[in-house]
Amino acid sequence: MACLSATLLNSLSWTARVHGPHHLYPNRPNHTFVVSMNGMVHSMREHTLLKASLSSSYIEVETAKKEGVLTLHELCQGHVPEHIIRRMEEVGYVVPTKVQQEALPVLFAGCDCVLHAQTGSGKTLAYLLRIFSVINTQRSAVQALIVVPTRELGIQVTKVARVLYAKSEELNSGQKSCTIMALLDGGTLKRHKSWLKAEPPTIVIATLGSLTQMLEKNILKLDAMQVLVIDEVDFMFNSSKHVSSLRKLLTSYSCRKSRQTIFASASIPQHRRFLYDAVQQKWTKADVVHLYVNPIMPMPSCLHHRFVVCSKGERYLTLLSLLKSDEPHSAIVFVGVQSEKSKKAGDPPPTTLLVNFLKSSLMGFSEISLLEEDMNFNQRAASLTELQQGSSHLLVATDIAARGVDLPGTTHIYNFNLPKDAVNYLHRAGRAGRKPFSDEKCFVTSIITPQEQFVLQRFENELMFSCEQLFFDV
Repeated sequence: MACLSATLLNSLSWTARVHGPHHLYPNRPNHTFVVSMNGMVHSMREHTLLKASLSSSYIEVETAKKEGVLTLHELCQGHVPEHIIRRMEEVGYVVPTKVQQEALPVLFAGCDCVLHAQTGSGKTLAYLLRIFSVINTQRSAVQALIVVPTRELGIQVTKVARVLYAKSEELNSGQKSCTIMALLDGGTLKRHKSWLKAEPPTIVIATLGSLTQMLEKNILKLDAMQVLVIDEVDFMFNSSKHVSSLRKLLTSYSCRKSRQTIFASASIPQHRRFLYDAVQQKWTKADVVHLYVNPIMPMPSCLHHRFVVCSKGERYLTLLSLLKSDEPHSAIVFVGVQSEKSKKAGDPPPTTLLVNFLKSSLMGFSEISLLEEDMNFNQRAASLTELQQGSSHLLVATDIAARGVDLPGTTHIYNFNLPKDAVNYLHRAGRAGRKPFSDEKCFVTSIITPQEQFVLQRFENELMFSCEQLFFDV
């Protein structure tokens, strides 16, 4: 494994010397590509991140060996096909995170499982590896279903799955490859219907709205499903529009006895009650395993929490002062949703007002992006694509970005409005500190009124963190 990592590092270093690091060429367009010696094509930004990730991975492997920790290769050997293990290492997944160390043996044993761990802790890779260990590509049927609450999270999970199962030269010419369908709200359902009728995909990643349509019309069948994953399970069960469809999926469209059920989230309030309900309501088998990783520290240790107290009328200038003082490379500003009263009055959304203010006040960011529920799916997809391709970003968003949006370069989170509860604070904060193999310090800063101080204190108590107060003259 050390030899493999060293070889990859050499090939990546070779391409870097030919093309030079991206930050030395700020005028070079973002769509510049690098072809490494192993034939993989990367955007320049992805290439730089991958090189740094593999360099750190090599050091982590040596440290893991000294500490007696099994590598991902060792954990997956005998369960996951070799070509996927090799591909996993190529893209930088070498040393397991804490949740992967604990979850993979349980998942490979076939147990139903609740993966309860920090944001960015590696839950997605854990359940995808389990899926790849059981599917049979020669079988023409849906064998794994991953249900997600938002299109954005679905796109992200689909991307990881397809990267891991990139077509390998090792596969025999007559061997069928694994097909992965993204059945997401806002997609072209007509095209999906034709696909499902002609040749069922091996893995389906779906939002509940589109999934329910296909199930009710009997176009999608789950008779051969071996693994069912419900990601962000607490959000799904707390959503009035999701809960009835989710219960039906768990009890009517498939049987718990014939499948492995995996629930995943960073936050599962009253988890003991949830586990009891899961068994009693027959969502899982009776021996379901609850893996609660790092309950003492629900958020990554690299996050530094801060707050500024000001009046409501000073929020805009306070945020501006923070951005100028911090000079963040990449940041997300979370804004509360517009009230129904404000909508009826014809007022512009608070997100739009803030974006316009920042565009007229900030010169450091070439592009300020927006992501909110009221945008159509194409706009949301375009916004995310721009963010993922750019070298830096400033995103103004509602809580739709708090679950599943993966922008590893984000170093600063600003709560322009406090979230409605501690769970949403946890998920907002979890958008920072996601860069692989990095201990880079990241910041979560809340702008609050004097009356909101007790709310933030309640979040501190529930999530076991402490906040530093900042002072600004605005």
